[in-house]
This record gives sequence, C-alpha cells and structure tokens, in this order.
Amino acid sequence: MGGHEIVVLHGQPGSHSDWQQLADQLPPELRIVAFDRPGYGASRQAAGGFAYNARAVLAELDARGIERAVLAGHSYGGGVALAVAKLAPQRVEALVLLASVGPGCLTGWDRLLAAPVAGEACALAAWWLTPWLARARLAGIAWRRRLPIAADEHVNWQIWGNAHHENGPLWRTFLTEQRALAGELGDLTASLAGILQPVLLLADPSDTLIPVRTTRQLAAVLPDARVQLLNQVGHHLPRRGAPEVAAAITAFLAALDSRPTPA
Repeated sequence: MGGHEIVVLHGQPGSHSDWQQLADQLPPELRIVAFDRPGYGASRQAAGGFAYNARAVLAELDARGIERAVLAGHSYGGGVALAVAKLAPQRVEALVLLASVGPGCLTGWDRLLAAPVAGEACALAAWWLTPWLARARLAGIAWRRRLPIAADEHVNWQIWGNAHHENGPLWRTFLTEQRALAGELGDLTASLAGILQPVLLLADPSDTLIPVRTTRQLAAVLPDARVQLLNQVGHHLPRRGAPEVAAAITAFLAALDSRPTPA
C-alpha cells in the first residue's frame, strides 16, 4: 500500500487527541495529521460553520505543505470533510466518514439548540453543568474501581469532561456549530452528487446520536461510496472502535491503490 496523508477532523465537542488510538493502529506508511478545529483546544480561530471550517482545513494543508490528502471526519467533522471536498475537490484524494452528519440527522433537540434565545440558554446551561458532571462521574468510577479509566471506556463522559478551548468559551463554539448544522446542512447535502471522490462510510446501527439511516442516505447520493457497518461500537468510532476502523481504512486505501490509473 502506498503512502497517504490522512487529515482527521474531530466531532463536536472534541479535539485532535480523539484520533490517537486510531493513529496507533494504522500502518506506518499512512501519516495521520490531526489538529483542533476552530473553537476547540489550542486553535486560535473562533468557531464557524461547515464552509468556514473547510477554509480552515485548506489553510492548515497549505501551512503543512500538503497538496492532496485523504480526509477522515467524525460526526460534525464528517460534514467539514464533505465541505472541503465541495470547495476544493483537487485537494481531496478520498473521504472516510465516521458516523457523519448528513441527510436526516437533525432532531428537535438540534433545532432547539440552534434557536434564538433558547439556544443561548441551553448552550450556557449545558457547558456550565455537563463538563462538571462528566468529570465528577469519571472520578467516581475511577475511585470505585481503584483503576484509571481507559481511553475507550466511558468515551462520551471523557469527551465532555476533557473538552476545552484555550482562546474562548466553549458554549459559543457549541452554539455557533449548532446554528450552522441547522442552517447549512441542507445546502451541503444538496450538493453531494457533485462529490466524486471515493468515500468510505463507517457507522454502527446502534448509534443513538447519528442514525444509521443518515449513513445509508449519504451512500445513496454520493457517486462513489461504500458502507461498512461496525457493531457494538456506538457513536465514538475513532476511540471505541479504533482497531476495526483502522482495518477498514487500511483495506479501503489498499483497494484505491489497486485501481487502474485513468488514461
């Protein structure tokens, strides 16, 4: 299998460290490039929607001297990967979408979080209370077991408990992205037929955050897409299903390398 640059895009909330377990499972010839999306971790950029994130990804590629890459996006990051492929198709070799946002994924809760006034109130309440509860719960579990919690255990609590942004309040990031999800997702999904790169779609039918029907609808619209379902992993595929995801990506890229070169 040839060498590939794989640029990984985390979900909401999240950070570049969400991909460490997956990176450890991939062959050495596959180079993982991970960074914090705008509004998260060490990023100095304010949060934005899908198109804004896509431009940030392209700027990161330029800064790192990467001409063309495989983009792997988890959840909200999957929408960002699709936006990059739409904005600059020549920079994208292929896509790997893990439990990605897409057609039919919006819920009433998503729309409430994006609404004027109610959205601000919910975002403030969620980011004041949830991270504290997550850290308290994790500390209690570790104390009762007298053992540290592994990276693939209680992942949702770990992500909420460890989420941070060094350059601004996370509730604003969350609110901005929720409003983009409600306001921009329709335009993004309407242009999926124009994304011609090979796409690997990974999902778990038991995912309670992004329904598997969204993955199937993505597969039905994207011209060159294939679906691989993983069982008993849940939504957080990069951390809870790192071995299975790594094997799927490795096989996908090997299959791409074996394709005949177009005349």
